[in-house]
Amino acid sequence: MEPVTHFLTGACIGRAGLNRKTAYATLAAVLAAEAADLDILWGLAGPVEELKYHRGITHTLIAVPVVAGVVVGAVWLLHRFNKARRGEDASRTPAPLRWGWLYLTALIAALSHLLLDWTNNYGLRPFFPFNPRWYAGSFVFIAEPVLWALFFLALVTPWLLGLADREIGARRKPFRGQSWAIFALTGMVVLWCWRWGEHAQAVAMLQNTQVASEPVERVAIEPYPVNPYRWHAILETKDFYQTAEVNTWNAGSPDAIVTDPQRDVIYKPADTPAVEAAKRTPLGRVYLDWGTWAVVRDLGPEPVPGMDPPVLPPNRHWTTVEFSDLRFRYSFLATRSGTGRTPLSGWVYIIDGQENAGEALDGRVQR
Repeated sequence: MEPVTHFLTGACIGRAGLNRKTAYATLAAVLAAEAADLDILWGLAGPVEELKYHRGITHTLIAVPVVAGVVVGAVWLLHRFNKARRGEDASRTPAPLRWGWLYLTALIAALSHLLLDWTNNYGLRPFFPFNPRWYAGSFVFIAEPVLWALFFLALVTPWLLGLADREIGARRKPFRGQSWAIFALTGMVVLWCWRWGEHAQAVAMLQNTQVASEPVERVAIEPYPVNPYRWHAILETKDFYQTAEVNTWNAGSPDAIVTDPQRDVIYKPADTPAVEAAKRTPLGRVYLDWGTWAVVRDLGPEPVPGMDPPVLPPNRHWTTVEFSDLRFRYSFLATRSGTGRTPLSGWVYIIDGQENAGEALDGRVQR
């Protein structure tokens, strides 16, 4: 999920009752809920390094206790700083400071990050380095406005009620908002279960319908935001991929699965020497490790925007090899697939079918 959902989930975890057990609980939960995404700093070394390490070791089960410990250490430093600056007044908190409870809070929040990331179709490798396989639930879109609304309601409503209490002179209540936080977290789980069921329904509909003209080897169902009944399907056969739009609300009706064999079929591209060379480049190895629905195409001498093509003598030639993942090759909000390049695509310039002359990923050039 994107950072906003992680931060808001952490805030609700802290306010769901753990802030009554120890001081700094909400702060620790917010930090631990997003800490795993610090691996995006690998992007400073280039987009290929970012793809290689994002959702890597920091997104694993063995890293969760370490992440929680680092967060608690940061809170300890903050507490020491406040105590040195304000003296004993820094110890006067609504709840006592219990380090064991604080570590447990950070641990739960760090685990929530892995669980949230698993629900979408980008996936993660929770058992790495022992098991390098990517796992993805693919039933919640990476940015879900319904979750934002739930968390916004849970965090803002107690504040508004507190303003009303101050207006009428009511006594200020400590730890306001616990029930709202529990409501939001419960609502998130209910939404997951609902979407999980609709995802299974979409799979069953495809299995019971002849969509492709050839036997289907595997199927993927990708989510749309907001609407739990709308899904994007990818089917793989021996010779081609075919996409379809699935509406589980209309299950059983003729228009429940919409696909056009003339427009929604993507034939598998041929493996040229340039394609084979591109697969051996750093970008190619990283992309094929992550891209469970990767398609690699030789585009010929087609320049990539923002990436200068190689300058060669007349007796040499270059070509562009494109890497894309069908999981992201659909319009997220429009009715039909949009135009333009697929998000999270990569390109490699190959000279004479063997030499790497430059790499770019998602519009950024690897230096």
